[in-house]
Amino acid sequence: MLKSKDKWKVYKNVFSEFSMRTLFKLSTEEHFEELLEPIFIGKEANVFSASTREEDEVIVKIYRLENCNFNKMYEYIAADPRYLNVSKQRRQTVFSWVQREYKNLMIAREVIRVPTPITFKNNILVMEMIGGPAYMLKDAHPKAPEEFLKKIIENVKKLKAVGLVHGDLSHFNILNHNEEPVFIDFSQATLTKSPNAKELYYRDIENIRKFFYKLLDKKIVDKLLE
Repeated sequence: MLKSKDKWKVYKNVFSEFSMRTLFKLSTEEHFEELLEPIFIGKEANVFSASTREEDEVIVKIYRLENCNFNKMYEYIAADPRYLNVSKQRRQTVFSWVQREYKNLMIAREVIRVPTPITFKNNILVMEMIGGPAYMLKDAHPKAPEEFLKKIIENVKKLKAVGLVHGDLSHFNILNHNEEPVFIDFSQATLTKSPNAKELYYRDIENIRKFFYKLLDKKIVDKLLE
C-alpha cells in the first residue's frame, strides 16, 4: 500500500489535485497499489493498468473533470430513468456518469463477459483486468468471423433481456479474448425503457454491420442481423 501522497507527485502534471486525492483514497482502501502504464488515452477518460497487493493488475479509469464533453454526458444521463433528477452541474454529472457505468457493468456481468467492476469513487472507476491476450476487435480480427458475429449478437440479446442497451457498441468497444467477445465501455449504456434506447440499439447494430461487412459477405451479415 502507498505510504504517503508523495508518490503521487509524479502525476501532478497529468491529473487534477482532486483526481490525485481520489486515487490516493482508493489506494489506501487497497483497491490497487499504484498506476503502472496508460492503456488508452481518450477524449473523456484515461485508462491505466494498476498493481495490487495480490500481484495482480486491475484497470483504473479516470474521467476528466474539466475538459470532458459535459453536455453530451448530461444528455445521456438525463434520458436515463435512474437519473431523472440529476443535477446539471459539471462535477456531479461526471460523478453520476461513473456511477452509471458501474451500475451498467453490474447488470451486464450477470449475463455476458465484461470487466467485473470493483469499485468507484467520484470520477474514478476500478475494474477487473481481462487476463491473457485481449485486444480491441479493430486490431484483432476473429479467425472465424461468422461465429464471432453470432456470439456478439447473442450478447446483445442477453443484454436486452436484462433491460440494457450498450449504446456505443463497435469494434473499439469489443475485445477479442481467445476468440470470445468481451464488451467494454458501458458509460453510454442505458435501460431499454429509456426514451433513447431504441435509437441506441439500432446504432449498435449498424456499427457492427459496417465492421463485419469488411470480413464477411454482406448477405451473411444482413441475415444474421435480421
